[in-house]
Amino acid sequence: MKQIVSDQDRSHLDTRVAETEQRTGTQIVLSVIQRSDAYAELPWKAFAFGASASGLIFLLLYRQLSGQYHDVPALIMAAGILASGSLLALLSVMIPRFARCFLSGYRAEAEVQQYAKSLFLDRELFATRKRTGILLLVSLFERRVVIFPDKGLDAHLQEEERRRMIGAMTPFLKRKQIREAFEAGLDCLSRTLTTSGREVRDNELPDQVIEEEGL
Repeated sequence: MKQIVSDQDRSHLDTRVAETEQRTGTQIVLSVIQRSDAYAELPWKAFAFGASASGLIFLLLYRQLSGQYHDVPALIMAAGILASGSLLALLSVMIPRFARCFLSGYRAEAEVQQYAKSLFLDRELFATRKRTGILLLVSLFERRVVIFPDKGLDAHLQEEERRRMIGAMTPFLKRKQIREAFEAGLDCLSRTLTTSGREVRDNELPDQVIEEEGL
Protein backbone atom coordinates (compact mmCIF):
# COMPACT_ATOMS: atom_id res chain seq x y z
CA MET A 1 0.00 0.00 0.00
CA LYS A 2 1.31 3.45 -0.93
CA GLN A 3 2.08 5.65 2.06
CA ILE A 4 -0.58 8.31 2.53
CA VAL A 5 1.03 10.51 5.18
CA SER A 6 4.71 11.40 4.78
CA ASP A 7 7.24 10.53 7.48
CA GLN A 8 7.72 14.22 8.26
CA ASP A 9 3.98 14.79 8.69
CA ARG A 10 3.73 11.63 10.79
CA SER A 11 6.41 12.84 13.16
CA HIS A 12 4.75 16.23 13.44
CA LEU A 13 1.31 14.72 14.12
CA ASP A 14 2.72 12.28 16.69
CA THR A 15 4.06 15.27 18.62
CA ARG A 16 0.78 17.17 18.31
CA VAL A 17 -1.19 14.15 19.53
CA ALA A 18 1.05 13.76 22.60
CA GLU A 19 0.70 17.47 23.42
CA THR A 20 -3.09 17.42 23.00
CA GLU A 21 -3.41 14.32 25.16
CA GLN A 22 -1.56 16.07 27.96
CA ARG A 23 -3.80 19.14 27.72
CA THR A 24 -7.09 17.28 27.47
CA GLY A 25 -6.52 14.11 29.51
CA THR A 26 -7.62 11.95 26.58
CA GLN A 27 -6.07 9.17 24.49
CA ILE A 28 -6.15 10.21 20.84
CA VAL A 29 -5.73 8.03 17.76
CA LEU A 30 -5.59 9.44 14.22
CA SER A 31 -6.50 7.32 11.22
CA VAL A 32 -6.58 7.96 7.47
CA ILE A 33 -8.02 5.44 5.01
CA GLN A 34 -8.37 5.40 1.25
CA ARG A 35 -12.04 4.43 1.13
CA SER A 36 -14.60 2.93 3.49
CA ASP A 37 -16.37 0.63 1.04
CA ALA A 38 -15.90 -0.86 -2.43
CA TYR A 39 -19.17 0.72 -3.67
CA ALA A 40 -19.73 -1.92 -6.33
CA GLU A 41 -22.88 -0.12 -7.47
CA LEU A 42 -21.07 3.01 -8.67
CA PRO A 43 -19.97 1.63 -12.09
CA TRP A 44 -23.52 0.42 -12.67
CA LYS A 45 -24.92 3.83 -11.79
CA ALA A 46 -22.44 5.44 -14.18
CA PHE A 47 -23.40 2.94 -16.90
CA ALA A 48 -27.11 3.62 -16.42
CA PHE A 49 -26.56 7.36 -16.55
CA GLY A 50 -24.40 7.15 -19.68
CA ALA A 51 -26.81 4.82 -21.47
CA SER A 52 -29.84 6.93 -20.54
CA ALA A 53 -28.24 10.21 -21.55
CA SER A 54 -26.88 8.88 -24.83
CA GLY A 55 -30.21 7.21 -25.59
CA LEU A 56 -31.98 10.55 -25.21
CA ILE A 57 -29.39 12.27 -27.40
CA PHE A 58 -29.68 9.60 -30.10
CA LEU A 59 -33.47 9.89 -30.01
CA LEU A 60 -33.36 13.66 -30.46
CA LEU A 61 -30.84 13.36 -33.29
CA TYR A 62 -32.91 10.71 -34.98
CA ARG A 63 -36.02 12.90 -34.89
CA GLN A 64 -34.04 15.82 -36.32
CA LEU A 65 -32.29 13.85 -39.04
CA SER A 66 -34.86 11.20 -39.91
CA GLY A 67 -35.98 13.22 -42.91
CA GLN A 68 -32.47 13.09 -44.40
CA TYR A 69 -31.33 9.65 -43.24
CA HIS A 70 -34.04 7.03 -43.48
CA ASP A 71 -31.83 3.98 -43.16
CA VAL A 72 -30.02 4.53 -39.85
CA PRO A 73 -29.88 0.99 -38.42
CA ALA A 74 -31.23 0.52 -34.94
CA LEU A 75 -28.16 -1.63 -34.24
CA ILE A 76 -25.88 1.39 -34.62
CA MET A 77 -27.94 3.38 -32.15
CA ALA A 78 -27.97 0.50 -29.66
CA ALA A 79 -24.21 0.08 -29.98
CA GLY A 80 -23.72 3.80 -29.37
CA ILE A 81 -25.89 3.68 -26.26
CA LEU A 82 -24.03 0.67 -24.84
CA ALA A 83 -20.64 2.17 -25.68
CA SER A 84 -21.51 5.41 -23.91
CA GLY A 85 -22.65 3.57 -20.80
CA SER A 86 -19.56 1.36 -20.80
CA LEU A 87 -17.26 4.38 -21.15
CA LEU A 88 -18.76 6.10 -18.11
CA ALA A 89 -18.60 2.87 -16.10
CA LEU A 90 -14.90 2.54 -16.97
CA LEU A 91 -14.24 6.14 -15.99
CA SER A 92 -15.92 5.57 -12.63
CA VAL A 93 -13.48 2.72 -11.96
CA MET A 94 -10.38 4.61 -13.06
CA ILE A 95 -11.11 8.11 -11.74
CA PRO A 96 -12.22 8.34 -8.09
CA ARG A 97 -13.35 11.96 -8.47
CA PHE A 98 -15.71 10.94 -11.27
CA ALA A 99 -17.01 7.93 -9.31
CA ARG A 100 -17.78 10.20 -6.37
CA CYS A 101 -20.38 11.99 -8.52
CA PHE A 102 -22.57 8.87 -8.29
CA LEU A 103 -22.16 8.37 -4.53
CA SER A 104 -24.97 9.68 -2.34
CA GLY A 105 -24.01 11.66 0.75
CA TYR A 106 -26.12 9.44 2.99
CA ARG A 107 -24.41 6.26 1.75
CA ALA A 108 -20.94 7.77 2.15
CA GLU A 109 -21.68 8.97 5.67
CA ALA A 110 -23.08 5.60 6.73
CA GLU A 111 -20.12 3.63 5.37
CA VAL A 112 -17.48 5.90 6.94
CA GLN A 113 -19.28 5.75 10.29
CA GLN A 114 -19.43 1.96 10.08
CA TYR A 115 -15.75 1.73 9.19
CA ALA A 116 -14.80 3.98 12.12
CA LYS A 117 -16.78 1.81 14.54
CA SER A 118 -15.13 -1.36 13.22
CA LEU A 119 -11.66 0.15 13.48
CA PHE A 120 -12.34 1.38 17.02
CA LEU A 121 -13.26 -2.16 18.07
CA ASP A 122 -10.64 -4.02 16.03
CA ARG A 123 -7.81 -1.86 17.38
CA GLU A 124 -9.26 -2.05 20.90
CA LEU A 125 -9.25 1.71 21.32
CA PHE A 126 -11.69 1.22 24.17
CA ALA A 127 -8.93 -0.36 26.28
CA THR A 128 -8.17 2.68 28.41
CA ARG A 129 -8.68 2.75 32.15
CA LYS A 130 -11.01 5.76 32.11
CA ARG A 131 -12.56 5.01 28.68
CA THR A 132 -11.15 8.30 27.36
CA GLY A 133 -10.05 7.10 23.93
CA ILE A 134 -11.06 9.12 20.89
CA LEU A 135 -10.65 8.30 17.20
CA LEU A 136 -10.27 11.00 14.55
CA LEU A 137 -10.74 9.27 11.20
CA VAL A 138 -10.65 10.72 7.69
CA SER A 139 -11.70 8.77 4.62
CA LEU A 140 -10.16 10.17 1.45
CA PHE A 141 -12.50 8.82 -1.24
CA GLU A 142 -15.65 9.95 0.57
CA ARG A 143 -14.03 13.15 1.89
CA ARG A 144 -15.63 12.46 5.24
CA VAL A 145 -14.47 12.91 8.84
CA VAL A 146 -15.66 10.86 11.81
CA ILE A 147 -15.04 11.78 15.44
CA PHE A 148 -15.59 8.64 17.55
CA PRO A 149 -15.15 9.16 21.32
CA ASP A 150 -15.35 6.44 23.94
CA LYS A 151 -18.17 6.59 26.47
CA GLY A 152 -15.97 8.27 29.08
CA LEU A 153 -16.03 11.42 26.91
CA ASP A 154 -19.72 11.43 25.96
CA ALA A 155 -20.62 14.10 28.50
CA HIS A 156 -17.68 16.32 27.53
CA LEU A 157 -17.68 15.93 23.75
CA GLN A 158 -21.27 16.14 22.59
CA GLU A 159 -22.69 16.11 19.08
CA GLU A 160 -22.44 19.86 18.59
CA GLU A 161 -18.74 19.91 19.46
CA ARG A 162 -18.09 16.97 17.14
CA ARG A 163 -19.83 18.73 14.27
CA ARG A 164 -17.69 21.78 14.94
CA MET A 165 -14.54 19.67 14.76
CA ILE A 166 -15.68 18.03 11.54
CA GLY A 167 -16.49 21.43 10.05
CA ALA A 168 -12.98 22.64 10.84
CA MET A 169 -11.30 19.57 9.33
CA THR A 170 -13.36 19.04 6.18
CA PRO A 171 -12.12 22.04 4.12
CA PHE A 172 -8.52 20.86 4.50
CA LEU A 173 -9.51 17.30 3.63
CA LYS A 174 -11.17 18.44 0.40
CA ARG A 175 -7.84 20.05 -0.55
CA LYS A 176 -6.04 16.79 0.39
CA GLN A 177 -4.18 18.59 3.19
CA ILE A 178 -4.31 15.69 5.63
CA ARG A 179 -1.85 17.02 8.19
CA GLU A 180 -3.64 20.37 8.32
CA ALA A 181 -7.00 18.61 8.68
CA PHE A 182 -5.80 16.64 11.70
CA GLU A 183 -4.20 19.73 13.21
CA ALA A 184 -7.50 21.61 12.91
CA GLY A 185 -9.26 18.75 14.68
CA LEU A 186 -6.68 18.63 17.46
CA ASP A 187 -6.94 22.40 17.94
CA CYS A 188 -10.72 22.15 18.30
CA LEU A 189 -10.33 19.28 20.73
CA SER A 190 -7.90 21.30 22.85
CA ARG A 191 -10.33 24.22 23.00
CA THR A 192 -13.31 22.01 23.82
CA LEU A 193 -11.87 19.73 26.50
CA THR A 194 -9.98 20.53 29.66
CA THR A 195 -8.20 18.22 32.06
CA SER A 196 -10.56 19.06 34.91
CA GLY A 197 -12.06 15.86 36.26
CA ARG A 198 -9.76 13.66 34.13
CA GLU A 199 -6.38 12.61 35.37
CA VAL A 200 -3.61 12.71 32.78
CA ARG A 201 -2.14 9.21 32.79
CA ASP A 202 0.66 7.53 30.87
CA ASN A 203 0.15 7.01 27.16
CA GLU A 204 -2.25 4.07 26.83
CA LEU A 205 -2.80 4.10 23.05
CA PRO A 206 -0.23 4.47 20.26
CA ASP A 207 0.26 7.98 18.89
CA GLN A 208 1.18 6.83 15.38
CA VAL A 209 -1.24 7.59 12.55
CA ILE A 210 -3.12 4.49 11.41
CA GLU A 211 -3.17 4.13 7.63
CA GLU A 212 -5.38 1.60 5.88
CA GLU A 213 -6.40 1.03 2.29
CA GLY A 214 -9.94 0.24 3.37
CA LEU A 215 -12.39 -1.90 1.44
